[in-house]
Amino acid sequence: MQALCRVARRLYSTQPPERAASALPKLAADARDASTPMAVRERRERKRAYLKPPADSNLTPSEYSGYRRALAKGELMDHRGRDMTEAQWLDALNERRTRLRGMKVADINGEKELQVVGQRIYLPNIIFRMVRNHTPTGKPYNPYEATFRVPMSVTKTDVRSYLSAVYGVKTTYIRTANYFSPLYRKYTGAKTTRAYRTYKRAVVGLVDPFYYPEALEDMTADDRKKRMEWLNEKFALDALKRWRRHELVRTSLSGSKNWRFTGHLRRDKILKAVARSRSRILREVEDVKEELADKRAQGIPVFSDTKKGSRPSKWREAFLAN
Repeated sequence: MQALCRVARRLYSTQPPERAASALPKLAADARDASTPMAVRERRERKRAYLKPPADSNLTPSEYSGYRRALAKGELMDHRGRDMTEAQWLDALNERRTRLRGMKVADINGEKELQVVGQRIYLPNIIFRMVRNHTPTGKPYNPYEATFRVPMSVTKTDVRSYLSAVYGVKTTYIRTANYFSPLYRKYTGAKTTRAYRTYKRAVVGLVDPFYYPEALEDMTADDRKKRMEWLNEKFALDALKRWRRHELVRTSLSGSKNWRFTGHLRRDKILKAVARSRSRILREVEDVKEELADKRAQGIPVFSDTKKGSRPSKWREAFLAN
């Protein structure tokens, strides 16, 4: 009888379906569906049509199956004998999902107070590195996702609690994948791995969009120039690059005989500096030749001894003889 009344209410309903207060915005829901793993998509496609949620539903296929299962078991009936709607069930589900882990409500002297379950962790020694989302060529960037590189020991609950407690960021889903470093051969012949190549990637769904700074290759020439100027002003990238190369050359060639740093490290710049130095010397030699020729034409002695009794050198005598 209850099932028949439920069907009758649905048949004679004239109001649009109620929307959950905690439902995702349309763009965030589309981003969540687009980032669904391929295996999950194939499993959903194999479902029959009556098992899939309607087009105007806020539930995913998995949530819709869970709602129908709980509805059939009679687990969604309240004290008035009414079943929860999809919107009410989704609000309760999202409230449970977004609860703050590691906390409990304790009754102390008649007052409810939140208490930490377990041990508090101050200044944890873990690093969350935010990177740009993987975007295929020709596809727009997804602002409702954020990608992090975290240590292998960090779980999805840790990621959700960290983002919520530190930054107040609400998350919709978290998908993780482990990446292991390939083997590298050392100079001794042994094989080893590299620690920085082993990490866990966490793809986090966001309720509010976050636009990652635009890549340099996607900027215009003016924006790229302003961006580089700002980076050099704040972080001195060019100076760090010069100092790093200078230190590398200094440590590698400081023991060489008669080595002196000239300010150039690249081979092309060194050759250009040598060519400029040679051209300068040739110009000076030509100027001296012209000056000597003018003095000879005017009968002015080219060399004169300022000191009395000084003896001219042999190369001067040979030059005057010619």
